[in-house]
Amino acid sequence: MSAATEMLAKYLTAEAAILEGKEVSFGERKLRMEDLDMVIAGRKDWEAKVAAEAANAAGRPTVGGVAFSVANFAGRG
Repeated sequence: MSAATEMLAKYLTAEAAILEGKEVSFGERKLRMEDLDMVIAGRKDWEAKVAAEAANAAGRPTVGGVAFSVANFAGRG
């Protein structure tokens, strides 16, 4: 499991706990419902990093974590 995958799992766990009304600790920082926007933003960032790793492993090119395809307009003969 990569570091990005581990961090994504932590953010998903934290987000779920906060939505259940629980307090979550990241290191020495305690997060509550008022911190949910920050946790969601962090989760999205780690999701993009995990997606970029998966695309890289699959050999697909990415820009900013978003995979893309290159069109070939050269005709066939």
